[in-house]
Amino acid sequence: MPTYKPHARSHGRLDGQTRLLLAVNGLFVTAGALSGTFLGVYIWKASKNFELLGWFTLLHHLSMALTFWIAGYAVKRGRKSLVLRLGIGISALFYALVLALGTQSIPYIWILGIVQGVASGMFWLAFNVIYFEVTDADNRDRYNGLAGVIGALAGMAAPWFSGFLISRMAAEKGYRIIFMASLGIFVAGVLMTFLLRNRRTLGEYDWSFPARIWRVPETPWRSVLGALTVQGVRESVFGLMIGLLVYIQTGSELRLGNYTLITSAVSFLGFYAVGRWLKPARRVGGMLAGAIVMTAVILPFFFGVSYATMLVFGIGTSLTFPLYAIPMTSTVFDLIGRNEDSARKRVEYVVVRELALNAGRMLGMAVFIGTVRWSKAPLVLNVLMLVTGSAPLFSWMLMKRILRVPAKKAYARSRRRLQKMPDRV
Repeated sequence: MPTYKPHARSHGRLDGQTRLLLAVNGLFVTAGALSGTFLGVYIWKASKNFELLGWFTLLHHLSMALTFWIAGYAVKRGRKSLVLRLGIGISALFYALVLALGTQSIPYIWILGIVQGVASGMFWLAFNVIYFEVTDADNRDRYNGLAGVIGALAGMAAPWFSGFLISRMAAEKGYRIIFMASLGIFVAGVLMTFLLRNRRTLGEYDWSFPARIWRVPETPWRSVLGALTVQGVRESVFGLMIGLLVYIQTGSELRLGNYTLITSAVSFLGFYAVGRWLKPARRVGGMLAGAIVMTAVILPFFFGVSYATMLVFGIGTSLTFPLYAIPMTSTVFDLIGRNEDSARKRVEYVVVRELALNAGRMLGMAVFIGTVRWSKAPLVLNVLMLVTGSAPLFSWMLMKRILRVPAKKAYARSRRRLQKMPDRV
């Protein structure tokens, strides 16, 4: 089993393992885009209940967070590839359960939310650790740009095909076909993971690390984790609402597929351009520009939610989201990798990162559930979207100092303070 060693400089190039990881990610994202876009619609059509969808999503995020923390032990013990396969395999199991239950899924919605959360937690934990190992500070922005391009291509083709198929099939037949297709793609993804090298991770898993890191004074990780938590608030609310609102406005899966096709095409251009143009020195301005536009495009909803305003929002967000997302992701992983001691703790740092994101996602979904229980009036939902949708501005405010200060210096200060903390809380 190869042992992880700090990278020789890649000078921006991607090697075979990096490209293979891109392919695994592409299969996972494609399977999710094929069915995930319409999963909320499928549940909505069976229940007509916003709150139920909120609970499904909340359970997903809760089980995902617990899975990150628990599965971190297996990843630290050198079982990254196994955990990655289990994540993809359990995703396949999720769609097999949806196929088996069909329209009777609603009474078992809590089980489905937990299963999907466990699958996502396993996949993204192992994926992010491997991503850290096969990339470095020189090629991380390029990798993230290419990953975004692949995600955008999957988002263009898969949902449009799904929407077209569902609209042409009677009853639930179209949904069953796309769920079966997702299951098959996940199986292909499992097979491809056998080509990834499994680098050994040294040391024992530090179960208390997520709690201890908050107690380190003046560490950059406080700001980073705060920014990630705020980011998670927006992700959960918008991830649930946007596709559903498009469907409610149009009553057509095909129109939802067309909407996703258009926005993903714009996202493709955005990720391609930002991946080539954005350098570390430009991250501060790029992230701010992305955050401002992502917030501003919510304002048209106050003049009426329609397919046109949804398109304005979708195109504006898709074009500028890469400016926000690439600096966030690259900076966090640069901070992990600036020192060999930190790299040894890469599993724990990835767990901490994902716990912060999921804490924000759970908070956002709790706010969503409370809001729709109180009122479903358009003005109330618009205010909810504006408040949660302005999260990128707060993330930028928390990150701007770290984006400006070389991560190596910020990390050195943090490491000295972390070493003075007790081993256990």
